Amino acid sequence: MDREQAPTPAEVTADASGRPLPLRAAVPLAVAAGLAMLAAFPPYGVWPLAPVGVAMLGAAAHRRRMRAGAGLGFLAGVALFAPMLEWTNLHTGYLPWLLLSLLQAGYLALLGAATAWVSPLADRWRTAWPVLTGLLWVGQEALRDRTPFGGFPWGRLAFSQDGSPLLPLAALGGAPLVTFAVALLGGLLLTLAWRPWRGPRPARAWRPVAATVAAVLAVAAAGLLVPTGVRGGGDQVTVAIVQGNVPRLGLDFNAQRQAVLNNHVDATLTLAGQVAAGAQRRPDLVVWPENSSDIDPLRNPGAGARISEAADAIGAPILVGAVLLGPGAGQVRNAGLLWRPGTGPDLEQLYTKRHPVPFAEYVPLRDIARRVSAEVDRVRSDFVPGTTPGVLRTGPAVLGDVICFEVAYDGIVRDTVTGGAQLLVVQTNNATFDAAEARQQLAMVRLRAVEHGRAALMASTVGVSGFVTPDGRVSGETGFNTAEVVVRQMRLGDGRTPATTVGVWPEVALSALTVAALLGAAGLRRRRG
Repeated sequence: MDREQAPTPAEVTADASGRPLPLRAAVPLAVAAGLAMLAAFPPYGVWPLAPVGVAMLGAAAHRRRMRAGAGLGFLAGVALFAPMLEWTNLHTGYLPWLLLSLLQAGYLALLGAATAWVSPLADRWRTAWPVLTGLLWVGQEALRDRTPFGGFPWGRLAFSQDGSPLLPLAALGGAPLVTFAVALLGGLLLTLAWRPWRGPRPARAWRPVAATVAAVLAVAAAGLLVPTGVRGGGDQVTVAIVQGNVPRLGLDFNAQRQAVLNNHVDATLTLAGQVAAGAQRRPDLVVWPENSSDIDPLRNPGAGARISEAADAIGAPILVGAVLLGPGAGQVRNAGLLWRPGTGPDLEQLYTKRHPVPFAEYVPLRDIARRVSAEVDRVRSDFVPGTTPGVLRTGPAVLGDVICFEVAYDGIVRDTVTGGAQLLVVQTNNATFDAAEARQQLAMVRLRAVEHGRAALMASTVGVSGFVTPDGRVSGETGFNTAEVVVRQMRLGDGRTPATTVGVWPEVALSALTVAALLGAAGLRRRRG
């Protein structure tokens, strides 16, 4: 980091000084920024702290050299991602957690460097500072969501806003627009806090303050004006989520695969008994989570017979989360497979996970990765990615199925809706994580429901499972590490929101403006130099 001489308080607040905050203030401010953003996400859920954290990081990096801005951004990233991703070390040791946290913090280092780089633009056109802040955050997330190995979108600002009035903005421009709005608010707070708001005409000093405050309130309230809800459709279906639980949390849930399958079969049989007794409504569809049958039911007659027993008893198709062998030797597929009563597996309604998780479901560069940690050999067989969206026609409804972390990827979810999905389904297995990870995932489901105007559900082996309305409200939320069955009526949707229609283009436009801002700052720096 650079070693600027610490300015006096008057110099800190004076626009003409051209000095950054002293390092003794900037370093703790950057750490506090990461912690504030962390507190905005589940399980804490204090969503107003997200723009506060953005403002803190912006203040710490403003007017610094790029190297110092990168260092401060990295500190904020470690403070955010290390505790947020702590669930990755519960059963795999500290190394994967450490490497993933540092990698994600590196993107905030880039953000800090970019924030320092555009400082001349913010100083010259103060009213543009909030927009610059929003653009840089969208650009950083666009890069982080795609690199390396397909990216890791966990911890996007948008996913902290599941209880915020900004959430409805997802229906207009998806997660990128919500992130932009959060960062824009942070930029407004930064502008309000940084500027001295005094001068030779004190009688008018209140005007810029009032204008900035009004802008903050307008952005915060903008989402309330966006209509949300089911687009088209109107028919209702009754859906049951079966959360069968596992005997023990941890990586060895695969060794318990017969017990896990039995848990889900037995819970479904219990539900069938309740239906027969008139104590519960008969579902039109039953959803089991990811890994509910890690025994390939297409090749193991015993596993197939047990699933058929459950489907026949409940009298409804079951969406089974199954691990299927093949297509080649040593390969497997993570799939959602529709199992119909009376006829068994419907191989035409089969979804194979399109985005397997690197180093968890497959190991890229295995020989090199093994030199870092022999733990990579826990992944004995590489999962083969699917090639088509998870559009499953069950009869009662057309499902948009995504599996586990895929809910974080904009395009994977959108492809199901443009393919005709009337309900969104997220099958997940949280047995190797904890309740914090599950709640962070449920927040993403809430955003997707609003984004596409679709009712949604998340079915987990161990929790948290639940139903989400198209305006983002959760019902039937289950506990963690429990066995539960929840039945709800869900309304089908057929239309498209603006976000569904425009797809990736808002992010493309905002990213292009980010590049333009970086180039503009370069030109301004050359003229000043």
